[in-house]
Amino acid sequence: MCEEGGLRFGSLPEPLRLSLGFVGACSPFFLGVLKKDPSLVSVLRSLGERGCRVYDPDDALRKCVGEAADRDALARALRQWRNREMAIIAWQDISGQLGIDEVLARISHTAEAAIRAALSWLFEDTCRRWGVPRRSDGSAQNLVVLGMGKLGGRELNFSSDVDLIFAYLEDGELSDRNATTYAEFYTRLARALVQVLDAVTEDGFVFRVDLRLRPFGDSGPLVVSFDSCERYYQAQARDWERYAMVKVRAVGGDPEDGAEFERFFQPFVYRRYLDYRVFGELRSLKGKIVAELRRKDRGDNIKLGPGGIREIEFIGQAFQLIRGGRHVGLQDRSILVVLERAGQLGLLDREAASFLCEAYRFLRKVENRLQEYEDKQTHDLPTSPERRELLAYSMGFDCWDGFGDELERIRRRVHGIFSEVIAEPSPQVTAEPMLDGSEAELALALAGFGGAADAMADALVKFRASAPIRRLGTGAMGELHRVIGKLLAELGHLGAADAAAILPRVLRLLESIAGRGVYFSLLAENPAALSQLVKLAAASPWIMRLISSAPILLDELLDPRTLYSPLTREALAREADILVGSLAPEDEEQLMLRLRQFKAAHQLRIAAADIMKVIPVMVVSDYLTDLAEVMIERALRLAWRATAARHGVPPVETGASPDFPGFGVIAYGKLGGIELGYGSDLDLVFLYDGVASDAVTDGPRPVSAAEFYARVIQRLVSLLTTEMLGGALYEVDLRLRPSGSSGLLVSKVDAYENYQLQRAWTWERQALVRARFVAGDPQVGARFDAIRRAVLCTERDSRQVRLDILAMREKMRESLMDRRPGVFDLKQGVGGIADIEFIVQFGVLVSAAKHCEITRWTDTVRLLESLLTIHFLTPEQADRLRRAYCDYRGEVHRLALQEMPALASSSEFTEHRMAVQAAWKHIIETPAP
Repeated sequence: MCEEGGLRFGSLPEPLRLSLGFVGACSPFFLGVLKKDPSLVSVLRSLGERGCRVYDPDDALRKCVGEAADRDALARALRQWRNREMAIIAWQDISGQLGIDEVLARISHTAEAAIRAALSWLFEDTCRRWGVPRRSDGSAQNLVVLGMGKLGGRELNFSSDVDLIFAYLEDGELSDRNATTYAEFYTRLARALVQVLDAVTEDGFVFRVDLRLRPFGDSGPLVVSFDSCERYYQAQARDWERYAMVKVRAVGGDPEDGAEFERFFQPFVYRRYLDYRVFGELRSLKGKIVAELRRKDRGDNIKLGPGGIREIEFIGQAFQLIRGGRHVGLQDRSILVVLERAGQLGLLDREAASFLCEAYRFLRKVENRLQEYEDKQTHDLPTSPERRELLAYSMGFDCWDGFGDELERIRRRVHGIFSEVIAEPSPQVTAEPMLDGSEAELALALAGFGGAADAMADALVKFRASAPIRRLGTGAMGELHRVIGKLLAELGHLGAADAAAILPRVLRLLESIAGRGVYFSLLAENPAALSQLVKLAAASPWIMRLISSAPILLDELLDPRTLYSPLTREALAREADILVGSLAPEDEEQLMLRLRQFKAAHQLRIAAADIMKVIPVMVVSDYLTDLAEVMIERALRLAWRATAARHGVPPVETGASPDFPGFGVIAYGKLGGIELGYGSDLDLVFLYDGVASDAVTDGPRPVSAAEFYARVIQRLVSLLTTEMLGGALYEVDLRLRPSGSSGLLVSKVDAYENYQLQRAWTWERQALVRARFVAGDPQVGARFDAIRRAVLCTERDSRQVRLDILAMREKMRESLMDRRPGVFDLKQGVGGIADIEFIVQFGVLVSAAKHCEITRWTDTVRLLESLLTIHFLTPEQADRLRRAYCDYRGEVHRLALQEMPALASSSEFTEHRMAVQAAWKHIIETPAP
């Protein structure tokens, strides 16, 4: 017969007998619980044999708490239940039946269950004594227990404290004779809960409770109301408290009230902008950690020592605090999830992220083995040879040396990664930018700016005297000094003339963002971002204005790999869906703002790649068009959802799209022709089909189908055109719909078809050449494509078409062309872009009846190729027109980025203009014989 500490295991199956002996040797705590409660062996036997939990801890907890007659009995029952449950967890952990992730989650669940059960019992008991606190609707209102730290993250270690905050939602008074306030009631309840959980009795404790993270710490009230909590965190909370709130989670009390508190803390922790102001705070915190590491007694501490658990947690939470507002995936309480997502987002090297996850699991496993030994909160490695060998054995190593070598390897690498995160800034440039005029001039001259020093000094002096800069606080001013010093160093690599031109542009940007000093920190902390900013400032005032209107775009400068790599249509759609899905549907203003930021960020990428000639001009338009279509579809989804919630949706034919049944968005002009520029507006027409005009919607406020679609359009246009911080998403032009501005906002497809075939003017059919379906129900899109093809492929009198086109072109020149001497209007000038487009549209209108295949495309370049294929154009004409069109478009893009009109000198593009004029005269002005 085998005996262990007075227990007899001889009748047990050999695997269980061996595991009990192994775990008992590694954990005297486990052995002690087993001695007090031998019946636990049968539970362990069932668990081992069946691989399932025949013992339900929550059910056992409810039963023992329900039988408690008074608070002493409650305390005793909770401790006995807790010891039994923790012994089971220790056995499953040490014997290898559970992975460390599940062990931590089980311990956290045990603490949470104990808190909930104790609070429920004590709330009823306190209500019997003092009365019931009620909300304004009359329902009983319990205390809310907020779990912080590892409890909030469901990562509690074996002998951990639980960090708690006690709060309640609505204030008031009880109906007793003393008019007891809710604050008094909940304070009594909270004290009783702490006593039941924390006090050490002959049965031990349930969980140690730490309340120091509450507002005002130890000097603050034990319990806070929602209102006082809100006031504190909005006005008085210290910066480090954001760090503490990363894992906050309601673990007891009313679930709805708890969710309300969680929603309140979310924006406090995760700022909507990239929060580089937290760098100083994190660097200070890191400094404290480093100082702690230098203590001689920390070398063998696997939590606080070098390469320990706290360093890994700091790495993950630094990314959360800085970038969690932008990357919703980082807003997770689990450090492992955060590290994995930091790797996926490229914020942390993927291999390093994977290593940190495994290192964290290893260290937490060591931590549990240390604490499972005697159920003591320790993180120090043992010093005695016997304990060391036992720890190594419990970790699966044959000896201490093997375990120690692996632990040292892991800790050394963790500490190396930790040292690189929030590193100390490089020494500041010694040039002091905020001097008076003469000294600034001297400083700049000494820095090598030569003849440009005077102008640059003047720019700096004016900048320093501007109202936004004068209002800066000490901290922001210090960061600005760092930025200016590094900016001057960056400009020192350029010629004096270039530096003199660039400095005022960057200073205007800095002045525009002075109210948000966090961006000074971003530029001060990231020399590479400042370097990219200087490059873009040199190339494009438009980009600088874009960034000034949306300073959050400065984040895009951090990684040149993404800055100069615009996304494909599919990737844009995925990112936009993640963005929209991360925000509350009812928060329309925030959705509109974030869509504008999304568009601006991707416009910046396109413009940066364009300026650096990473992508050709035609691809620039493709990217801008893709971006516009993605924005239209997301805005349409929001408009549809809001309108359908109010009115329901119209009945449509079977087979319609489930997203936007019976509705389609048609793009004309540059969007239809896949030729958008940086400032292009959107020419849109809206159609509906598959529903009777007199049909009504199925919602609480039914309207006709036509009215429903009109309201969707009004909402869509509002979402796109509303001026917000950073401007409108797009300007929208609806004048190309049938009958123009006097026509209906939305046309039934049959009516649209009849109009195009019977009543449309030649210029409207010209516009149809570049029209295409871009969003909505694909069935409506297919119907539109058929109508467009039928209209364009109709036989026409080429002489009449020629006369109409000549008249329209002359009208446009008269009203739109810049006629100043020495100027060539790239768009409307003779031999310019519009002439090429009119040649193409004429070719389609007079040729498609015999060659309907040429209507497949809507963009000018591919239409030129199609007209060559059918011999409408000669190879020389097609080539010259294509090269002229691309060069003109490239120049228009370049001028737009310089915020200059689409004008060139009359001495430029002479060959192109002559070629276009020759084609125009031969094709348009000279009738075929």
